[in-house]
Amino acid sequence: MPGVASVGLTDALLLNDANGSDVYTDRTTDLRPSNAASNAYVYHISPDYLYAEGTSLLSGRPFTWHDDQNSPHVAIVNEVFARKIFGSVENATGGYYKMPDGIRIQVVGVAQDGKYGSLTEDPHAAVFLPILQWPSNSNWLVVRPKGDPQQLGEVIRRTLQQLDPVLPVQIEKRYDEVATVLFPSQMASLALGVMGIMGAMLAVTGIFGMAAYSVTKRLRELGIRVALGAQRKEILRVALGRAFQLLAFGSSAGLLLGILASRVLASIVYQATPRDPIVLVGAVLAMSLVGLLAASVPAHRALSVDPMILLREE
Repeated sequence: MPGVASVGLTDALLLNDANGSDVYTDRTTDLRPSNAASNAYVYHISPDYLYAEGTSLLSGRPFTWHDDQNSPHVAIVNEVFARKIFGSVENATGGYYKMPDGIRIQVVGVAQDGKYGSLTEDPHAAVFLPILQWPSNSNWLVVRPKGDPQQLGEVIRRTLQQLDPVLPVQIEKRYDEVATVLFPSQMASLALGVMGIMGAMLAVTGIFGMAAYSVTKRLRELGIRVALGAQRKEILRVALGRAFQLLAFGSSAGLLLGILASRVLASIVYQATPRDPIVLVGAVLAMSLVGLLAASVPAHRALSVDPMILLREE
């Protein structure tokens, strides 16, 4: 069909409904689940599926239409699978592994890793098997367009309806599917962001209020210190020492709580990792900067104390 770069067939979509299966090394004879070398997502695909999905082969060959029920069982595995079962990507091609029913399968290619169950999952083993060797009655066509996917989708729909007017056709764009998968994380991130802004505003208000109150109650003391020759850094230390102590304590407590909550955040925020130093240090620096900004106005007032005016008022 004009406008189609490639099309593949699969029994399960990425980030949707893949099934897992235990896999065993070729040397394993006792195929009990406890002896499994790994658990892998399993997809049954046509020869052009990987290209349609944009998945590259790192070694070996792709499937062909000759990989059918009359030919030996073959598979394409991802990098994680290759390293777990064979030790490296290089050793995987040409090697054999076993399925739970004892069938030996030869690896003919290694594909790059991807996201299979969710975008936040750790790297997971995956196996691609020829759909002609493992037929399925539930399939998806994955189409890679050359141009506008929306226009191509309408052409595909009309073509299928000409073949079978009552055939139900469901067409989805991959980016729409990814957006659906990301929606809960986006909402959680938005809620966390709003709460973070509110927390920062409360921190600014509290630090500013405490620093301003401290400076106001100690103006006369500060005036006397200035009159006796106190330096600017000494005035700042006396006027804002408590505010900086609170800022240091709050940053330390926030850092500790952030480390404890990092695993929860990592399961919500895409590509965030537990104990991410950039995130943790960035948060501490950001809140420290906010605290210093809140204390800057009282600090300026403390440095501008005129002892003569205070003494005349006394």
